[in-house]
Amino acid sequence: MKENFVEELRWRGMLNQMTPGTEEQLSKEMTTGYLGIDPTADSLHIGHLCGIMMLRHFQKAGHKPLALLGGATGMIGDPSGKSAERNLLNDETLAHNQACIKKQLAKFLDFESDAPNRAELVNNYEWMKDYTFLHFIRDIGKHITVNYMMAKDSVKKRFNGEGDGMSFTEFSYQLVQGFDFLHLYQHRGCKLQMGGSDQWGNITTGTELIRRKLGAEETAYALTCPLITKADGGKFGKTEKGNIWLDREKTSPYAFYQFWLNCSDEDAAKYIKIFTLLGKEEIESLITRHQAEPHLRELQRTLARELTVTVHSKEDLELAEEATQILFGKGTAEALRKFDESTLLSIFDGVPRCTFSKDVVLQGIQIVDFLAQTNIFTSKGEARKMLQGNGVSINKDKVSDTKMLTDADLLDGKYIIVQKGKKNYYLVVVE
Repeated sequence: MKENFVEELRWRGMLNQMTPGTEEQLSKEMTTGYLGIDPTADSLHIGHLCGIMMLRHFQKAGHKPLALLGGATGMIGDPSGKSAERNLLNDETLAHNQACIKKQLAKFLDFESDAPNRAELVNNYEWMKDYTFLHFIRDIGKHITVNYMMAKDSVKKRFNGEGDGMSFTEFSYQLVQGFDFLHLYQHRGCKLQMGGSDQWGNITTGTELIRRKLGAEETAYALTCPLITKADGGKFGKTEKGNIWLDREKTSPYAFYQFWLNCSDEDAAKYIKIFTLLGKEEIESLITRHQAEPHLRELQRTLARELTVTVHSKEDLELAEEATQILFGKGTAEALRKFDESTLLSIFDGVPRCTFSKDVVLQGIQIVDFLAQTNIFTSKGEARKMLQGNGVSINKDKVSDTKMLTDADLLDGKYIIVQKGKKNYYLVVVE
């Protein structure tokens, strides 16, 4: 059974607006639809996930998804939702970003099969690079009035004092995006454009351009999802350190897992519908069980597991779950040695840290001296007393006051984790 795309989005809370006739078009035939992705970074972040999940549901419903990378529009910058003009990118950077983004999209979409609705990646730079300005203003610009363009919310906000005004480059953005839709409509039979609710103005410029240039009988459609918000009003996907990326080098799988695990109950109940493929009955059952025993955080755990496996791998999930146990006293020394540097630093982010001389450790140093010199204990006497009471662990192994620290105790060649009592951790950077 194929999904009913619109119904699926509706119950998941992923439907914001659509133009009249959209649902009828989708029920009539396999439809090609596209969603634009800004290639200004070499990784997607979780702010892109709602749009990607729309494409995933679109394909599951039997339709053909196109992921459009804005190689050309990435050189301009979309004014929607922004108060300042963005930096422009060169060809080499855009090509690199495109290759990285396709790898991430392939975890959500089928690009490789022989199915008629297999996904395709397109780049608007391909049809824009040789298109002259004179052609553009003659063939495209004359069909859309300045009055029409000025009426768009994204333009009005910038003209009404948000930021430093708007350059002609940015003002032309909606026309360029409209041209993308026209090109895909004519050359790929693409009848639907999807995006976030902040893109509604740009998308409907495209439907209007198609109608005005090709004739009233030519109909294109628009559909948007709501912008994802947090229950506390904070910006979704943002932490103190910035975006949560899909690239493991920018956000470790452990930190990615932790983000979802730490969602509020209210957010988790919303996010599990948007960001997973779990069915309606299963999600409703999960929410009911969670409400009965919220302390078990089953919703958050399920959300974190589903997304970590999809974006990273089952092995990364297992390591993330092992890492999560470390701070709660259940982790082992063996598990601790499995983690790479970024995961190790993610686990102990926020715990007190200090530095210590590597030369001293290489020569060997008594544990009592080490604990006093790092100021983890105020004196040797205090350290010795706690060691004798079996209250100190080095890298999750209990140690006695006869322990000699050497380079064999270094994690990833430069770290030592000291645990004082049950809950007090210290990260010693040995350099």
